[in-house]
Amino acid sequence: MIYTLTLNPSIDYIVELDAVSMGKLNRTKREEKFPGGKGINVSQVLKRFDIESTALGFIGGFTGDYIESFLSFLKVNTDFVKIQADTRINVKIKTDTETEINATGPSITKAEYEALKEKIKRLTSDDTLILSGSIPSSLPASTYEELVEICRDQEIRFIVDAEGDLLKRILPYRPFLIKPNHHELGQFFQTTITTVDEVISYAKKLNQLGARNVIVSLAGEGAVFVNDASIYTATAPKGEVKSSVGAGDSMVAGFLAALEKTNSIEEAFQYSVASGSATAFSIGLCTKERVETLLPQILLENKLDQGD
Repeated sequence: MIYTLTLNPSIDYIVELDAVSMGKLNRTKREEKFPGGKGINVSQVLKRFDIESTALGFIGGFTGDYIESFLSFLKVNTDFVKIQADTRINVKIKTDTETEINATGPSITKAEYEALKEKIKRLTSDDTLILSGSIPSSLPASTYEELVEICRDQEIRFIVDAEGDLLKRILPYRPFLIKPNHHELGQFFQTTITTVDEVISYAKKLNQLGARNVIVSLAGEGAVFVNDASIYTATAPKGEVKSSVGAGDSMVAGFLAALEKTNSIEEAFQYSVASGSATAFSIGLCTKERVETLLPQILLENKLDQGD
């Protein structure tokens, strides 16, 4: 079973207005509410690809109830730890520009955190855990390390979608997959990356530091895949980018879904790029049909064949 972990989920409340007048009454033209959180996004996309997963994390209050009922309606499995505090609400204000107001999130007690760890300890070597998103301020900075230590001890395959110092601390535990974009890759190595060859070089370094599989997204320039045995580049399909929200999460879901169905790294990488692109070309998360429409445009090149 695939498990996704969202430590600090939210309700994303999206409001659209012609303009915002500060200090005055403003009325919306349109509003929508969605469950927010990177792991929750992965679970939703996996469900669209007919792959079962279970969403883990913390939820509380009426906002947490909304998230659980929303996912239940989509037939996404959940096993959240119920907390005393309310799940946060993030506000996205859309005018001619977009403004985001993200809440800090609830306080997590020691007992609630221990309850989550107990759930993860029940996973086995047949399971995969995806850890992604921010850590609530009430939890220790070492939270991801503590959780991947459990994964290592239980021989649970795990994926981490993180950046910066958090990623540095996780790499020695040998995550199955990490997925930085080229800006995050440059920041990690304190440099500016401008070419595909540079991406390959630094992705190899992440592989050497412990990441078993590395996907680096290059926005409109495609993506790069590196592991111990393979180096591939992928072209990007053509389309109008409407929103980048959830594109990275869709790439993770697409990779896992295709790998589970085909056991082919090449097909998984191709499906990952198609999934991220399909979300970027949509308002909301990708659909299976949209992904499969884009697949023929994504051409892989084996860079090892060229002596890299």
